[in-house]
Amino acid sequence: VQLQASGGGLVHPGGSLRLSCAASGRTFSNYAVGWFRQPPGKEREFVAAINRNGGSSYYADSVKGRFTISRDNAKNTVYLQMNSLKPEDTAVYYCAADLGYGYRPNEFYYWGQGTLVTVSS
Repeated sequence: VQLQASGGGLVHPGGSLRLSCAASGRTFSNYAVGWFRQPPGKEREFVAAINRNGGSSYYADSVKGRFTISRDNAKNTVYLQMNSLKPEDTAVYYCAADLGYGYRPNEFYYWGQGTLVTVSS
């Protein structure tokens, strides 16, 4: 499956962005999808994940209550709604997909290119 992340940009602290992850190539509804991010100079970290039908999701503690992951299998797209953004949310955000439902980067086989989110005044 091929993944294309989009929607990044520059936003002020307290603002919102919605990232999209568009999939093609295989039956998208067979795959769980995760969002990860890599802040400048740091390791890639888990943000959120959603299962195949969207009935289950979980989040990193750092984004819980501010970010929401969702999916539209008819559109082969997963979204990450990010509200109340903070400077520490600045990172390159990646989406990833796998037949399994995990939270570690090595549990996801397919990766999209990143989209940069910068939170700054």
